[in-house]
Amino acid sequence: MTQTVAECMTPSPTTIEATRSVRDVAELMASGDVGAVVVVENSEVTGIVTDRDLVVRVLATGGSPEDVVRQVVSGTLVTVKPDDSAEQAAQVMRDNAVRRVPVMQAGELVGIVALGDLAIERDPRSALADISAEEPNT
Repeated sequence: MTQTVAECMTPSPTTIEATRSVRDVAELMASGDVGAVVVVENSEVTGIVTDRDLVVRVLATGGSPEDVVRQVVSGTLVTVKPDDSAEQAAQVMRDNAVRRVPVMQAGELVGIVALGDLAIERDPRSALADISAEEPNT
């Protein structure tokens, strides 16, 4: 039985305006216990910023916590639809070397799906599924 993205995704992902600061997105990640935030500009999804982006594109380059989020957004935005199969989502991630993808329906953000989400659904006994299903370290 083919699973759909809707069955694996996290609904209502955390978002932030592209004009907000890196500090704001870091605080949002910390308070929401998330490693990725969807970036929006004028109500349109424009990208994703991850905790790794903050390290590689801000801290490692001498950036400032006051830099704007739009400066550190991950490359080209790729998305999937809720009715896409889990296999299609995995292929999009593979083809674009990304671990998280916004889920869009009729131009609206409805969720986010991560590689770990797919692992939990597809092979719950895999190492990635085990790690992804664990409670976060505090």
